[in-house]
Amino acid sequence: MSRVGEKPVFIPEGVEVEINKNKIKIRGLHGELERKMPSVLEVVLEEKQILVKRFKEDKQTRSLHGTLRSLIFNMVKGVSEGFEKTLEIVGRGYKASLEGKTLSLSLGYSHLIKYTSSESVGVEVTTPNTIRIFGPDKQKVGEVAAEIRAFKKPEPYKGKGIRYKGEVIRRKVGKAALGVEG
Repeated sequence: MSRVGEKPVFIPEGVEVEINKNKIKIRGLHGELERKMPSVLEVVLEEKQILVKRFKEDKQTRSLHGTLRSLIFNMVKGVSEGFEKTLEIVGRGYKASLEGKTLSLSLGYSHLIKYTSSESVGVEVTTPNTIRIFGPDKQKVGEVAAEIRAFKKPEPYKGKGIRYKGEVIRRKVGKAALGVEG
Protein backbone atom coordinates (compact mmCIF):
# COMPACT_ATOMS: atom_id res chain seq x y z
CA MET A 1 0.00 0.00 0.00
CA SER A 2 1.17 3.48 -0.80
CA ARG A 3 1.12 5.48 2.40
CA VAL A 4 1.15 8.80 0.54
CA GLY A 5 -1.41 7.77 -2.07
CA GLU A 6 -3.98 6.69 0.51
CA LYS A 7 -4.11 10.10 2.24
CA PRO A 8 -6.94 12.40 1.15
CA VAL A 9 -6.20 15.89 -0.20
CA PHE A 10 -8.35 18.42 1.66
CA ILE A 11 -9.77 21.29 -0.39
CA PRO A 12 -9.60 24.72 1.32
CA GLU A 13 -12.23 27.45 0.95
CA GLY A 14 -12.20 29.28 -2.39
CA VAL A 15 -10.77 26.37 -4.38
CA GLU A 16 -12.84 24.73 -7.14
CA VAL A 17 -12.06 21.24 -8.43
CA GLU A 18 -13.33 19.85 -11.74
CA ILE A 19 -12.67 16.22 -12.69
CA ASN A 20 -13.24 14.88 -16.21
CA LYS A 21 -12.36 11.39 -17.47
CA ASN A 22 -8.59 11.84 -17.60
CA LYS A 23 -8.07 15.48 -16.52
CA ILE A 24 -8.25 17.37 -13.27
CA LYS A 25 -8.63 21.14 -13.24
CA ILE A 26 -8.15 23.16 -10.04
CA ARG A 27 -9.04 26.86 -9.79
CA GLY A 28 -8.25 29.20 -6.92
CA LEU A 29 -7.16 32.64 -5.82
CA HIS A 30 -3.68 32.40 -7.39
CA GLY A 31 -4.65 30.87 -10.73
CA GLU A 32 -5.74 27.72 -12.49
CA LEU A 33 -3.83 24.46 -12.97
CA GLU A 34 -4.66 21.43 -15.08
CA ARG A 35 -3.12 17.95 -15.23
CA LYS A 36 -3.72 14.76 -17.19
CA MET A 37 -4.17 11.60 -15.14
CA PRO A 38 -2.93 8.11 -16.00
CA SER A 39 -5.68 5.67 -17.01
CA VAL A 40 -4.73 3.17 -14.28
CA LEU A 41 -5.74 5.65 -11.53
CA GLU A 42 -9.05 7.21 -10.62
CA VAL A 43 -9.52 10.54 -8.85
CA VAL A 44 -12.69 10.88 -6.80
CA LEU A 45 -14.14 14.06 -5.31
CA GLU A 46 -15.91 13.42 -1.98
CA GLU A 47 -17.30 16.36 0.03
CA LYS A 48 -14.28 18.63 0.66
CA GLN A 49 -11.51 16.15 -0.20
CA ILE A 50 -9.91 14.43 -3.17
CA LEU A 51 -9.09 10.71 -3.10
CA VAL A 52 -6.81 8.86 -5.52
CA LYS A 53 -7.67 5.20 -6.14
CA ARG A 54 -5.91 2.61 -8.27
CA PHE A 55 -7.29 -0.21 -10.40
CA LYS A 56 -4.21 -2.48 -10.49
CA GLU A 57 -1.62 -3.59 -7.94
CA ASP A 58 1.50 -3.75 -10.13
CA LYS A 59 4.67 -1.82 -9.28
CA GLN A 60 4.16 0.92 -11.90
CA THR A 61 0.63 1.69 -10.69
CA ARG A 62 1.66 1.74 -7.03
CA SER A 63 4.42 4.26 -7.77
CA LEU A 64 2.07 6.44 -9.83
CA HIS A 65 -0.49 6.36 -7.01
CA GLY A 66 1.64 8.31 -4.52
CA THR A 67 3.07 10.57 -7.20
CA LEU A 68 -0.32 11.66 -8.53
CA ARG A 69 -1.60 12.33 -5.01
CA SER A 70 1.45 14.54 -4.30
CA LEU A 71 1.01 16.40 -7.59
CA ILE A 72 -2.67 17.08 -6.81
CA PHE A 73 -1.74 18.25 -3.30
CA ASN A 74 0.80 20.68 -4.79
CA MET A 75 -1.80 21.94 -7.28
CA VAL A 76 -4.30 22.65 -4.48
CA LYS A 77 -1.64 24.35 -2.36
CA GLY A 78 -0.40 26.36 -5.36
CA VAL A 79 -3.78 27.83 -6.31
CA SER A 80 -4.67 28.60 -2.69
CA GLU A 81 -1.34 29.80 -1.20
CA GLY A 82 1.17 29.86 -4.08
CA PHE A 83 4.84 28.89 -4.13
CA GLU A 84 7.89 31.11 -3.97
CA LYS A 85 11.68 30.87 -4.17
CA THR A 86 14.15 33.60 -3.26
CA LEU A 87 17.55 33.99 -4.93
CA GLU A 88 20.44 36.00 -3.49
CA ILE A 89 23.14 37.57 -5.64
CA VAL A 90 26.57 37.70 -3.98
CA GLY A 91 29.53 39.56 -5.45
CA ARG A 92 30.86 43.07 -5.85
CA GLY A 93 29.00 44.84 -8.65
CA TYR A 94 26.58 41.94 -9.16
CA LYS A 95 22.98 43.14 -9.28
CA ALA A 96 19.56 42.61 -10.79
CA SER A 97 16.90 44.97 -12.11
CA LEU A 98 13.46 44.49 -13.61
CA GLU A 99 12.35 46.36 -16.73
CA GLY A 100 8.73 45.43 -17.42
CA LYS A 101 8.77 41.62 -17.50
CA THR A 102 12.46 41.36 -18.42
CA LEU A 103 15.00 40.63 -15.70
CA SER A 104 18.42 42.22 -16.32
CA LEU A 105 21.38 40.68 -14.51
CA SER A 106 24.82 42.22 -14.15
CA LEU A 107 27.05 39.31 -13.13
CA GLY A 108 30.59 40.37 -13.99
CA TYR A 109 30.37 39.46 -17.65
CA SER A 110 31.06 41.98 -20.42
CA HIS A 111 27.31 42.16 -21.14
CA LEU A 112 24.00 42.25 -19.31
CA ILE A 113 22.03 39.01 -19.16
CA LYS A 114 18.36 39.45 -20.04
CA TYR A 115 15.80 36.86 -18.92
CA THR A 116 12.06 36.85 -19.63
CA SER A 117 9.97 34.37 -17.62
CA SER A 118 6.71 32.76 -18.65
CA GLU A 119 3.27 34.27 -18.01
CA SER A 120 2.42 31.92 -15.14
CA VAL A 121 5.53 32.73 -13.08
CA GLY A 122 6.14 36.15 -11.56
CA VAL A 123 9.59 37.63 -10.97
CA GLU A 124 10.21 40.51 -8.59
CA VAL A 125 13.45 42.27 -7.60
CA THR A 126 13.03 43.24 -3.94
CA THR A 127 16.56 44.66 -3.54
CA PRO A 128 19.32 44.84 -6.18
CA ASN A 129 20.73 41.61 -4.70
CA THR A 130 17.50 39.68 -4.08
CA ILE A 131 15.13 38.11 -6.62
CA ARG A 132 11.73 36.67 -5.63
CA ILE A 133 10.11 34.11 -7.94
CA PHE A 134 6.48 33.17 -7.30
CA GLY A 135 3.52 31.40 -8.90
CA PRO A 136 0.94 28.65 -8.48
CA ASP A 137 2.89 25.86 -10.23
CA LYS A 138 5.65 24.46 -7.98
CA GLN A 139 7.53 22.86 -10.89
CA LYS A 140 7.62 26.03 -13.02
CA VAL A 141 8.70 28.20 -10.07
CA GLY A 142 11.58 25.78 -9.41
CA GLU A 143 12.54 25.67 -13.10
CA VAL A 144 12.69 29.48 -13.41
CA ALA A 145 14.76 29.72 -10.22
CA ALA A 146 17.16 27.05 -11.51
CA GLU A 147 17.49 28.77 -14.91
CA ILE A 148 18.33 32.12 -13.30
CA ARG A 149 20.77 30.47 -10.87
CA ALA A 150 22.51 28.73 -13.80
CA PHE A 151 23.63 32.09 -15.24
CA LYS A 152 26.28 32.33 -12.49
CA LYS A 153 26.44 29.44 -10.03
CA PRO A 154 28.21 30.17 -6.73
CA GLU A 155 31.91 29.45 -6.93
CA PRO A 156 33.64 27.71 -4.00
CA TYR A 157 36.53 30.14 -3.34
CA LYS A 158 34.83 33.49 -2.72
CA GLY A 159 31.20 32.35 -2.89
CA LYS A 160 30.32 34.80 -5.67
CA GLY A 161 27.29 34.04 -7.83
CA ILE A 162 23.56 33.43 -7.54
CA ARG A 163 22.33 31.14 -4.75
CA TYR A 164 19.04 30.11 -3.20
CA LYS A 165 18.19 31.88 0.04
CA GLY A 166 19.62 29.83 2.88
CA GLU A 167 21.81 27.70 0.59
CA VAL A 168 25.17 26.86 2.14
CA ILE A 169 28.14 26.96 -0.23
CA ARG A 170 31.03 24.69 0.71
CA ARG A 171 34.08 26.90 0.56
CA LYS A 172 37.54 25.76 -0.51
CA VAL A 173 40.83 27.05 0.77
CA GLY A 174 42.84 28.90 -1.85
CA LYS A 175 46.48 28.27 -2.83
CA ALA A 176 47.85 31.13 -0.71
CA ALA A 177 46.21 29.78 2.45
CA LEU A 178 47.77 26.34 1.96
CA GLY A 179 51.26 27.71 2.29
CA VAL A 180 52.42 26.60 -1.16
CA GLU A 181 55.63 28.30 -2.17
CA GLY A 182 55.93 29.26 -5.77
